[in-house]
Amino acid sequence: MDKFPLTADGRPAGELIAQREGLYTWFSARCPLPEEGLWCAWVVGDRGELRLGVLEPEGKQGTIRRRFSGRLTAPLGRLLRGEIRPAGAKEPGSWEPAPAPDQLFRAPWLRQRMKGAQGARTRQAGELRYLALPYDPAKPFPLTTLFCFARLRRIGGEDFVVYAFDGQDRPVF
Repeated sequence: MDKFPLTADGRPAGELIAQREGLYTWFSARCPLPEEGLWCAWVVGDRGELRLGVLEPEGKQGTIRRRFSGRLTAPLGRLLRGEIRPAGAKEPGSWEPAPAPDQLFRAPWLRQRMKGAQGARTRQAGELRYLALPYDPAKPFPLTTLFCFARLRRIGGEDFVVYAFDGQDRPVF
């Protein structure tokens, strides 16, 4: 049994438990609900995300327990955390094109490095902005100065380097 933090908008909210059982993994999440409405639990790995489903309200707490096959959990990579998100929020896989990624940032050094970048995608999750830049191992690594903050990820069948930035344009692990 492995325990992971469960977050809401990047802040600690509860606990996610993952327990392997043969070819399957059981996920259990429990946390206080931030406000009225439907909330979904997600498992976040270093290579992808998996929606567990809608938390069942029990008083002011929300809980869920679901089982998934190895075929569905393998693309997650190494598990990092759980997250709760409003049920009506955009799916995290729905990245938006960023034709002028330099305009996404205020920091001059970052704007300069992003000028002319092609094929970029972006999405907002709480206070974090995610930037995905196309990755080709035969070409220079995108945003080389921030390589230690990068994670490789497939989006729409293509390889990308993904970075997360806070509201002050600082990179986040």
